[in-house]
Amino acid sequence: MDRWDPFREFEDLYSRMNRLLESVAGRFDPEWRAWSPMADVSETDDAYLVEIEVPGIKREDIAVDLVGRELTVTGERKETERQGWFRHRTRRTGQFRYSVTLPHDVDADRIDASLVDGVLTVRAPKSDTAKPRRITVSGG
Repeated sequence: MDRWDPFREFEDLYSRMNRLLESVAGRFDPEWRAWSPMADVSETDDAYLVEIEVPGIKREDIAVDLVGRELTVTGERKETERQGWFRHRTRRTGQFRYSVTLPHDVDADRIDASLVDGVLTVRAPKSDTAKPRRITVSGG
């Protein structure tokens, strides 16, 4: 027999209220329901890398758009059919959205994206003028 755990009850209540709020707010503003996946943005000598965690999401359910300097990744984690009752649920489902403003020195025509092992990697190469260069010092 399970012992009563007030913290588990509170967590369950919080989760239910959150789902209710999302469903009500989403009826008026679908953008509000979108969640944002975890992401890292890093810089190398020749590019900016945006790595976004999207486990279980298919390539065809992801869109990557660049408008001006704003990189936006949108998609959807579709809910799968399950048997039985949920006792605890923390994984997000539904539409997601992640946006980041890229620096001015990005070569927008050469941006590419790949999905490997549940991580979407968007590589934004730096323009030639932004790449570091070593300047030779001449003597006199």
